Amino acid sequence: MIDRIQRTALSPAVQQQPVKPAEAQRAFSQFLKDAIHEVNKQQIESDQLTTKLAKGENVDLHNVMIASQKASISLQLAIEVRNKVIEAYQEVMRMQV
Repeated sequence: MIDRIQRTALSPAVQQQPVKPAEAQRAFSQFLKDAIHEVNKQQIESDQLTTKLAKGENVDLHNVMIASQKASISLQLAIEVRNKVIEAYQEVMRMQV
């Protein structure tokens, strides 16, 4: 998810083209959906590996722990992004016109 943010922010083609608000809204919406889907995918993968380990199937403990940490970190990032978006929204709502 962080790689996609960096590629999007650093892409010179994205910065040079004027973007209409509706297009920006759709692109941002799609980006958020993809990011949430990726977080969910990592959570599911972590759960599956943990279940296999608990059942005694042949799975490497290191891979289970790595998947668990990836899922945890991506969930923490998603929560922090959500908190920043809510904070920004609240700040805009407090502005006087």
